[in-house]
Amino acid sequence: MQGRQSTSKTYSRIKSTRQATKTKKARGTAHASSAKKLNRKKYAALLAEYLPKVIQTEEENERALKMLEPLFDKAVALEMEGKTLSPEEGAVFDLLTKLIEDFESAAYPIDKVTPRAMLQHCMESRGLKQADLAPVFGSAGRVSDVLSGRREISKAQAKRLAAYFNVTADLFI
Repeated sequence: MQGRQSTSKTYSRIKSTRQATKTKKARGTAHASSAKKLNRKKYAALLAEYLPKVIQTEEENERALKMLEPLFDKAVALEMEGKTLSPEEGAVFDLLTKLIEDFESAAYPIDKVTPRAMLQHCMESRGLKQADLAPVFGSAGRVSDVLSGRREISKAQAKRLAAYFNVTADLFI
């Protein structure tokens, strides 16, 4: 499990960088891999070096993460200089990231949390009792009904809960 946690941290860093790259593209700052045409020979050489393929096992996923990490570090270093990866490196970076995302989303699915479970989590994390939320719901009875599952959280209540916990209302809808 400890190995999984360290690779998970690495992947989180990689994923956040990829998201930042997408945001820059959306704003009009072109990423090098999309701004220039790929040099087929350079790209082929990188593909031969990395040998990316569809990931089917945890070991293959670990290998892909280890291959991606130097590209990630290089991308971060270049970004600090106002530069980007070469188009070929950017394409390999995107390909490896996509392969990892596909494997991990299938291997480690995240169950959707119900609004009631989210409310219970928010209450537990802040050490709140049902009575503490009576002003948000209008009465202690309504809080009890929601927490017991007899009643759903209304949109108006979700908005008030979002303001109370300083989160998005989508968590409670």
